[in-house]
Amino acid sequence: MQNWIELLSEFKQKQIPVALITVIKCLGSAPCVVGSRMLVTQNKDIHGTIGGGKLEFKAIEEAILSIKENRIIESTYTLGPEFEQCCGGKVEFIIEPMNQSPELFLFGAGHIGIEISKLLVDTPFKVRLIDSREDWFSNLELDENVTTHQTNETDFKTFKDAVTWGPNCYVLVLTHNHAIDFDIISMALQNETKFLGLIGSKTKKVRFNNMLINEMHIHEGMRNVVCPIGLDIGGDAPKEIAISVVAQLLQVHYKDTVEN
Repeated sequence: MQNWIELLSEFKQKQIPVALITVIKCLGSAPCVVGSRMLVTQNKDIHGTIGGGKLEFKAIEEAILSIKENRIIESTYTLGPEFEQCCGGKVEFIIEPMNQSPELFLFGAGHIGIEISKLLVDTPFKVRLIDSREDWFSNLELDENVTTHQTNETDFKTFKDAVTWGPNCYVLVLTHNHAIDFDIISMALQNETKFLGLIGSKTKKVRFNNMLINEMHIHEGMRNVVCPIGLDIGGDAPKEIAISVVAQLLQVHYKDTVEN
């Protein structure tokens, strides 16, 4: 018998995305029982079984989709001719993606950036606070769950290497320098992100939009960048702005989870 807790813990420690398939209902004749489980990785490595055959093949395909889209999938299958079975049983299972927490890469450890980092403690977000100013983190008091990363503003590659791009990647740009802001935005638009936000005015957005189109030949410009960032809830103190931004990030994260 598989020790699922230990197995899931092992994948979590290695930060390997997996999908857990659990049979929640069996009606009639079926090749599995309620509580049968199977773990599937992105490479289609499997641990356990829910009965083999086409049912398991279908479940594996849906598990890969669950990992890719980071959403829970519930499925029901009748074991008839399409499964090359005549037992007529019915199987229901739930597929849960795991080890895919949203990651926020926050460029700029100024007043607002620090407040955002504090507010996101004990939420699903993993926070990585990034700054290019020398020894900037030495005097900051941050939660132990916030990871800091010192970049080099003269070496553009260090910005890119600081980010894990992909469907769980959230990027916020709040640096002390508009030129650095632009470099990060133009870089991020050429990689995959779930959310890309820039602090600034509507004037800054228009300026960056023209530069992206005319200088970087990024034809969509700022269309996929949220600017200004934050929900329109009022207040202009650093903590108040941070609250509005964190609310927006959580809204995006949970809205996607609910809709899927």
